[in-house]
Amino acid sequence: MPKSPVTAPSRRTTNARPGRVAWLLGPALVAGVAYLDPGNVASNMTAGARYGYLLVWVVVLGNVLAWLIQYLSAKLGVVTGRSLAETLGTRLRNRWGRRAYWLQAELVAMATDVAEVIGGAVALWLLFGVPLLWGGLATGAISLALLLVQQRRGARSFEFVVIGLLLVIAFGFTYGVFASPPDAAGVAGGLLPRFEGTDSVLLAASILGATIMPHAIYAHSALARDRFTAATSDPADRAIATPRLLRATRWDVTIALAIAGTVNLAILLLAASALSGVPGTDSLEGAYAALRDGIGPVVASLFAVGLLASGLASTAVGAYAGAEIMQGLLRVRVPLLARRLVTLVPALVILASGVDPTLALVLSQVVLSFGIPFALVPLVALTARRDVLGDYRNRWLTTATGVAASAFLITLNVVLLWLVFSGG
Repeated sequence: MPKSPVTAPSRRTTNARPGRVAWLLGPALVAGVAYLDPGNVASNMTAGARYGYLLVWVVVLGNVLAWLIQYLSAKLGVVTGRSLAETLGTRLRNRWGRRAYWLQAELVAMATDVAEVIGGAVALWLLFGVPLLWGGLATGAISLALLLVQQRRGARSFEFVVIGLLLVIAFGFTYGVFASPPDAAGVAGGLLPRFEGTDSVLLAASILGATIMPHAIYAHSALARDRFTAATSDPADRAIATPRLLRATRWDVTIALAIAGTVNLAILLLAASALSGVPGTDSLEGAYAALRDGIGPVVASLFAVGLLASGLASTAVGAYAGAEIMQGLLRVRVPLLARRLVTLVPALVILASGVDPTLALVLSQVVLSFGIPFALVPLVALTARRDVLGDYRNRWLTTATGVAASAFLITLNVVLLWLVFSGG
């Protein structure tokens, strides 16, 4: 990659009021919705139903890795005023190399859309009996409305709407844990890293793909850029020093990942305590029926409401990330409606074909897992460079941790491929 001038200004213009730290929070909470999409629900629910507490450690590890990754992404956007896709678009000079990189990133974004639209459709079916295909169309239409909020009302209004949905998601998925408390010894045992056969490795890759979402890496840098670098005419606005923005960003990421990690763990624990060993509960429909019959209709309904909110919120964030990927890498801006319609097609085809929705969700998360290195490796490399971040570049320990995380995720995917194709 050719060198570019150092772009590490010490101050940023933002629509946050300097005297209120809370107004600096928000981008990570929006990006964090990606960690609570229907793919997460399907992966964690399936893992708990099939293997009990076995993969608790995967959820915890994924959340720890996600904190570092999302902070690096936000830091890139705050310091440089560019998203990861924009930065790569300017540094990848080979036209075909840039197009190939865009293609894999676009496929990852489409896999994300598949998970989110299918999840919303399943939730509408569970709650109101809406046919899956029509539920998918409704989910896509509502997500388009959310994107219009972001486009016409700005980043802050979009954040308020998505954070509201995030609260619904958190309540819907955590309530069941209090109704059916997990076994403390089982949870402690689940913190010991281990697998039980190929299927458990597949689910681990699915959980990591759903937890460390490639499109969230692209989206977070863009969300931070949109919030903290856009000039505004509001006389109450002030320039805020970059170090302060980075401190606020660390709090933002910590809060977002604490919420996401708690909810993801709650989903797995609920499945492990209430659904383990119950036939048919490794699907969303089966889990809903078992929760309704075993714990009560309130828990089941809240579960479905949380699933619906996660589909609506995450598909809007996913579409935002997809548009940013195309704009940053290809310098092509496609009309919002046209892009939304195109990315809906794969999910609608799956819904119309009668493929098991939960299986489609789990497999989509495996696709996302394979896309992680293509986003993570450049992110770690760029944030370690002085010519990109100047004095705000990574310390050596941060870079070493990022390299170790990348190596772990790549190794997991290689092992998964070997186990699947060898029949191990």
